[in-house]
Amino acid sequence: MKILTALVLFLLSISLEAADRPNILWLTSEDNSPYLGCYGDELAMTPNIDALATQGVRYDLAFSNAPVCSVARTTLLLGMYPTALGLQNHRSRYPVPKGLRGYPELFREAGYYCTNNSKTDYNVVFGNKRTLWDESSGKAHYKNRKEGQSFFAVFNFTDSHEGQTFPEVAERNRRSGKLPKTSRLSLDQVKLPPYHPDLPEIRREWADFYDCMTTMDKRIGKALKELEESGLADDTIVFYYGDHGGSLARGKRSILDSGTRVPLIIRFGKNWKHLAPSGPGTATDRMVSFVDFAPTALSLAGIKVPEFMHGEAFLGAQAKAPQDHVFLYRGRMDERYDTIRAIRTKDRLYVKNYMPHLPNGQHYSYAYSSRITPAWEKCYEDGGCDEVQSIYWLPKSPEEFYRTKDDPHQVRNLIGEAGEQEAIGKLRAVLEGEMRKYHDSGLIPEAMYPVVAGGKSVGEYVAGGEFDFDGLKRLADAATARKVENLKDLKEAMMHKDPLIRYWGSLGCVILGEKAAPVKEALIEALADKYVNVRVNAAIALGQIGDQEQAIAVLQKEIMQGTEYEVLAAVQGLEQFPDGWGAVKGRLQELKKSGRNSGAARVATIMLSKMN
Repeated sequence: MKILTALVLFLLSISLEAADRPNILWLTSEDNSPYLGCYGDELAMTPNIDALATQGVRYDLAFSNAPVCSVARTTLLLGMYPTALGLQNHRSRYPVPKGLRGYPELFREAGYYCTNNSKTDYNVVFGNKRTLWDESSGKAHYKNRKEGQSFFAVFNFTDSHEGQTFPEVAERNRRSGKLPKTSRLSLDQVKLPPYHPDLPEIRREWADFYDCMTTMDKRIGKALKELEESGLADDTIVFYYGDHGGSLARGKRSILDSGTRVPLIIRFGKNWKHLAPSGPGTATDRMVSFVDFAPTALSLAGIKVPEFMHGEAFLGAQAKAPQDHVFLYRGRMDERYDTIRAIRTKDRLYVKNYMPHLPNGQHYSYAYSSRITPAWEKCYEDGGCDEVQSIYWLPKSPEEFYRTKDDPHQVRNLIGEAGEQEAIGKLRAVLEGEMRKYHDSGLIPEAMYPVVAGGKSVGEYVAGGEFDFDGLKRLADAATARKVENLKDLKEAMMHKDPLIRYWGSLGCVILGEKAAPVKEALIEALADKYVNVRVNAAIALGQIGDQEQAIAVLQKEIMQGTEYEVLAAVQGLEQFPDGWGAVKGRLQELKKSGRNSGAARVATIMLSKMN
């Protein structure tokens, strides 16, 4: 079989050299789920993308594996799951094992001219813009290639980004003409999802977002027209997709469909229509995700997909059989940790929350610049939200399970339904299999990366023999189950020689809250642990059972002396105990000045605002 595949690829490469390879154009819009007319959204005004759908193939079950830009883009760049490399935390910068390369390098080696206009935002330390791309800037363009040279080009459009609906930005865009002077939609025309309370601020922001989508659609139309006028459309395969879901609250950052399902339309130029899975104007329910995009593009170009890639091509000579599920993940988003993994099938979604004591609605400083998030939180605090609208602000269930066709917004968690246990068990096993296969580094707290990995990259460490995935996974499941009967195991774990086992034992006590009181002595001992994350967890757990004096002292000390991610963990811990804020006010002010992209700086800013 391998010999036959190699022969097919060899013959394809010969034919492609004779007939030229297809150009590939990726048009990417930020922070948008399929809020498009061609996907059935009645409020959308997106004529250019809708027209593209009549010329190409619409994918109805396409997913960004992660619900935030940098992790999603890392997945695209490598064709790998960042969870296997320690890259699942938003805007982190860690080395990767030697030999890994981004797909632009592979295209360039095959003779393509590769441009990126212009966002990178990769969580990767290797190469740079010059080695990845022929050109990566606001002026990068396929027109700068050599005559007759095939191209791979990316154009990224920010018009639908979360920040574009922030009040000051939206108003400035209306004054400049980027948006219409008044919204196309009146407030009463807006249709709210069931998880959003019916407030004027929320209706206003949805109306603004639809205007942003229309502006973005115009940019897509301009790029397509430029391709047509260049005479290259017949030789080009065009991908249009959103970089993850969103953008409004419970969209971006959410593992649910509102944060991970994206539009994807692929149009095959006249000279490459034989590569299309079906004719123009058709739709498919084949499940695809970002990890598959690089292998698919390589396959379409007749370039061998490297073995290090986790994704599978869904088009071209190297296309694999359709998958029955996609693997989803999230870690730290901006300044907030929340480890979540999920499996999405065509009609089911299973979610495992590894930090169920935290609500989905954590205080992300960037998101609070909008109207919708603070208005929604105030409505909840004032008792104005119904049961569905309140879910966002409450601690999560350790597990979630949804029938997506019956519940497209995923607001009815069926994890306890008797009739669903067989299906839940199967997806639970699928998720564990994916995590095991790719040595999921999400079981390691970010501040402990350099400690456990030593001189290796996290990817090399988790793939080696030292990483006890099975032991950690069993304990993490017990720790997150929120069951008092697991206290004995958690106590034993806090005395284990492996610091990662001790971490999960102490985190399990945090998750239990006041119910962890019987292991108070073990928690006090853990305050002297060698590793910050264990000490911080023990302090938080002690504070929750009433011993705030010891808890605050430990957290204050870590804030004064820790590294970036150690400080972030400690600040988020102290955030729960306002009595301890005053003593570290000076340090919080220093952190605030350290830079807006620092997670610790952002949390410090939040705490300082609450102190004033």
